[in-house]
Amino acid sequence: MDVIVPFTARDPKSRLAPVLSVAERREFAFEMLRDVVTAIEAAGHEPELLVPRPLDVTASPLETETVSETTERAGGAAEKPLADRSTTVDDRPLTPAVNGVLSRLADGDAAAVAIVMADLALATPTALHRLFGAGGDVAIAPGRGGGTNALVVRDPGFAVDYHGTSYRDHRRAAADAALSVGVVDSMRLATDVDEPGDLVEVLLHTDGRSAAWLRDAGFEVDDSESRVGVRRADE
Repeated sequence: MDVIVPFTARDPKSRLAPVLSVAERREFAFEMLRDVVTAIEAAGHEPELLVPRPLDVTASPLETETVSETTERAGGAAEKPLADRSTTVDDRPLTPAVNGVLSRLADGDAAAVAIVMADLALATPTALHRLFGAGGDVAIAPGRGGGTNALVVRDPGFAVDYHGTSYRDHRRAAADAALSVGVVDSMRLATDVDEPGDLVEVLLHTDGRSAAWLRDAGFEVDDSESRVGVRRADE
C-alpha cells in the first residue's frame, strides 16, 4: 500500500493566525507532519510526501537539529530528515494532485493508495491500523464538519474531491461508481487541527512533537470556563 501525506509549507494553517504568527504556524505544521509520519511508520508503512514544491528544509527547524537533538526528541531513535523522505512534487491544488497519485491504481503501480492528511496530530498507529485494515473498495475516516481526513482507495474507478463536505461527496462518488465503502469512526483520525479551539485536543490527547511544541510556546489547557480551551502564558 502506498501511503501518501499531502503537505504544503505555503502559508500553512492560516486559520490559526489569531494565536500563532506566520513563522510559528510553519513550525507547528512541520511538527504535526512529523507526528503523522512517525505514526505511519509505527503502523508498518513508509510514508510518501505529496508536496507542491520540493521541501525547503530551511523552513523547518527539524531539519537543522543536530543528530543528538533529534534523537533525544524521538526518545532514543534517530529520525530520517523530512528532506530525505520519498516525495512526489505536484504543484496542482489538492484534489487534482491526489487524483494524480490515485492514477497508480489504474496503471497497476499500486494495489491500494492511502491518503492521510498532515494535520492529524492525534493519529496513532492503532488508529491507522484500523483505517488500513478497513474493508471496502474505499475506506474513509471522516473529519468533523464533513471533511475527509484519511482514506484508502483500492479501485481505480474512484476519484477524490476535497471541496465542501467531501465526506458526503466521496460516499456519493463511490455509490455512483458501484464501489463499496468502509467508514472508520475514530476520534483521533477525525480531529484535524485547523482552528485555535483544536489546540486543546493536541494538549489533552497526545504527547508527541506537536504537543511538546505547543507547551514550549507557552500554551496550556485552560479549564477555567465551562468549555475547556487553551491559554498562552504571555497573554
